Amino acid sequence: MTTVGILGGGQLARMLALSGAPLGLRFLVLDSAEDACAGQFAPMVVGDYTDQAALDQFASNIDVATFDFENVPAESAHWLAERRPVFPSPRALAVAQDRLAEKTLFLDLGIPVPDFAAIGTRESLDAALLKIGTPCILKTRRLGYDGKGQFRIKTPADADAAWAALGPQADKVGLILEGFVAFERELSVVAVRGRDGEFRAWPITENWHVDGVLSASLAPARVDDALSATAIGYARKLAEALDYVGVVALELFCRDGVLLANELAPRVHNSGHWTIEGSETSQFQNHLRAVLGLPLGDTRVLGHACMLNWIGAMPDASAVLSEAGGHWHDYGKSSREGRKVGHATLRADSTRELADALRRVGDSLDRQEQVAPVIARLG
Repeated sequence: MTTVGILGGGQLARMLALSGAPLGLRFLVLDSAEDACAGQFAPMVVGDYTDQAALDQFASNIDVATFDFENVPAESAHWLAERRPVFPSPRALAVAQDRLAEKTLFLDLGIPVPDFAAIGTRESLDAALLKIGTPCILKTRRLGYDGKGQFRIKTPADADAAWAALGPQADKVGLILEGFVAFERELSVVAVRGRDGEFRAWPITENWHVDGVLSASLAPARVDDALSATAIGYARKLAEALDYVGVVALELFCRDGVLLANELAPRVHNSGHWTIEGSETSQFQNHLRAVLGLPLGDTRVLGHACMLNWIGAMPDASAVLSEAGGHWHDYGKSSREGRKVGHATLRADSTRELADALRRVGDSLDRQEQVAPVIARLG
């Protein structure tokens, strides 16, 4: 029986383990937190990702390794790759960990991006502000996610506050200044590439964020065929350039019909959670198939789906479960402000049916603001 090792024990590892059960897989999770939620479904090695004893124990009990999140130290991934197959590769992990390397790769592949500049000193911030202009966003190059490690600069007068907030981290994690994109829509491509180079993508997803955290995802996004082909083409370029194996997500801004790349995620992705019930093969199942060298599953969508993220605390499940296409996912986490604790997916055969279901759920849970933009898009 094959044992898949997962570096990171959050909800993504948890859902990977659940999706791997029908394949007869075993899992072993490495995480620094004893109460990591994936540990409710898979045995764990508890230790830091740089703890040699923990890494030794982990490596000696798995057949192949993958990631739950992209902030695993690249050095640990390289060490592991010398002993066990690791997918995606440590190179892909390293690129995704550094926003500057990521943006540079996008440009090298001809994928449009917002203006950006590396920032190392207060003086370089001033110079970049003159070049890029405001509004713009100062970000850490590493360790930022879900809106963390960012400071929006609305006018040049905000530069002092931005540097005070993030400047002390410049030597440790690096900084990057990015031009602000007045986007009309946020889209993502969730795709998978197998060991043999086979590439498949799920339909384009439209996303809505609140305070930098994903709030809702709609699939398939209501985009024309040309835009969809362009987005999927960008994801394919990235996957092939990195000789990628597994699920990868590319986040995009859409402005005036033009796509600009925002971020690359070298793992299963929040905006792909709808695929569990809304697609022939989920992103989790296909990630495992790719990592194991198995044939990839069909990525076609089954009707129309909307995923709603639950942040901070779980609402009552009844409103969702009373819907014919309602599906509930509780990550087994304790409540905490800003924490992703679960999600729900609503699936329907038509956009009208999906909009009606979202309206009922929004009213029952007092989540009208969360569902309103999705309902508006569905028309």
